[in-house]
Amino acid sequence: MINTNAIDKASVSVLVFTLNEELNLPACLHSLRWCDDVIVVDSFSTDNTLDICRRRQIRFVQNAFTGFGDQRNFALQNIDLKHEWVLILDADERVPEELARELSTLAATNDSSIAAYRLKRRFYLWGKWLRHSSLYPTWVVRFVRRGRVRYINRGHAETQKVDGQLGEVQAFLIDENLKSLDAWFARQQEYASKEAEYELQCENQSEGRFSIFSTDPMKRRVALKRIAAALPMRAISYFLYCYLFRMGFRDGRDGFVFCRMKAIYQNMIVVKKHDMRKSRRMAHAPKIDTRT
Repeated sequence: MINTNAIDKASVSVLVFTLNEELNLPACLHSLRWCDDVIVVDSFSTDNTLDICRRRQIRFVQNAFTGFGDQRNFALQNIDLKHEWVLILDADERVPEELARELSTLAATNDSSIAAYRLKRRFYLWGKWLRHSSLYPTWVVRFVRRGRVRYINRGHAETQKVDGQLGEVQAFLIDENLKSLDAWFARQQEYASKEAEYELQCENQSEGRFSIFSTDPMKRRVALKRIAAALPMRAISYFLYCYLFRMGFRDGRDGFVFCRMKAIYQNMIVVKKHDMRKSRRMAHAPKIDTRT
């Protein structure tokens, strides 16, 4: 539990992005009691997300979703934020006390050369931290100085342009989605479509692949995804990488099942890319006159 008395004057605004997040949102908001400026940015939920915000007197803004990058830019550019430093969260993420303290300290520093900080996420499933099979740590740029970061849609996720230096937070962010596995697979279907389309756009680009040797973990991750997209037997290769090379087996049976789930997602992308190629070829193929 966060001791709000110790960090109740944190100069941090928080943007929480939602779409039908009545299961995840309460825990997320509970972990933000150390903040005095929390805004939920919603993509027109049809569940009780709005009611949860009303009961807690949380500011609530709605905007049509066109991409994670677009949604984050809308919030940073159009919402009246109280503080210069902004923490960006999805509703299935939570801020532990150690992270809250570190962010509070960083926001109070006066180093104008730092434009943003990247955070590392711990992924939880079935109440367990899947340290190895989730490829921990996953780094995300989520603590930003207002006006110094612009997000860009990339596949189902986003990247960013940072005007200044990028720092690194030591404490971790918790990522734990409480929705069912059916909901997880439904999201992966949607994400796979966007990822397939993005990969087809980048198919003939070789730039970025040599970043696999970079000291920057975020650049290495992008390069690894670019290389993985071209591998034969992509789903099997991904499973072997996660389960054996990255020691997902150390997470026990949960790790084995999660590695299989992620391999299924990789196969979804392969199938959707194949379907998109075929559909485009058929659309441009000469029409056959079937009249007699």
